[in-house]
Amino acid sequence: MKYDFHTHTVFSDGELIPAELARRMMSVGVEGFVITDHVDHSNFEFVLGNVLKACEALTRKGLTVLPGAEITHVRPEDIKHLTRELRKAGARVVLVHGETLVEPVWEGTNAAAVEAGVDVLAHPGLIDEEVAVAAAGKSVLLEVTYRKGHCLGNGVVVSIARKVGAPLCVNSDAHGPEDIMPQEFRRRVALAAGLSRKEVNRIEEEMKQIFKRWWSA
Repeated sequence: MKYDFHTHTVFSDGELIPAELARRMMSVGVEGFVITDHVDHSNFEFVLGNVLKACEALTRKGLTVLPGAEITHVRPEDIKHLTRELRKAGARVVLVHGETLVEPVWEGTNAAAVEAGVDVLAHPGLIDEEVAVAAAGKSVLLEVTYRKGHCLGNGVVVSIARKVGAPLCVNSDAHGPEDIMPQEFRRRVALAAGLSRKEVNRIEEEMKQIFKRWWSA
């Protein structure tokens, strides 16, 4: 996978400054990625402001890095409003921290994220088929991840997405150097989640086109 829509830096709970994250990502063949640090209503202006500065500087160096944000552990009823605020503040890509199996995310977060029309529903865990159908209707990407713990739901996500035609993406959710893997490993994670090689190739091409669309927006 040459594109990654889900990464973190020191501006939330990541270990790397943006420049090092960018260098490490590019060194394993990533051609474009999004910085999506964790935000809620209290910190999004600080976090996104710094991410915007970082992406501007990295872009001047010829790298393809987009500013985004991951709405995290926010009450479902507040997700739509925060999504609007993030887009107004300059976030090119908005994720929501979905109902992963390994954290006490608010019940109803997956549905609220899709209703809000975010770009990516990250690690949605045991996602309901009804929510996946809505995601397909709104072109909200459901995430397959190789982040420890969060990856436990990959099989369910792939199975339901395939059944209802919901779009998928494969992301690292990188927080530190150990999360930045070579391309072949990324593809193997996708295969282990139940995707065929043909599906992996298709998703990779779709992610490329989506990233280009975000880049030119």
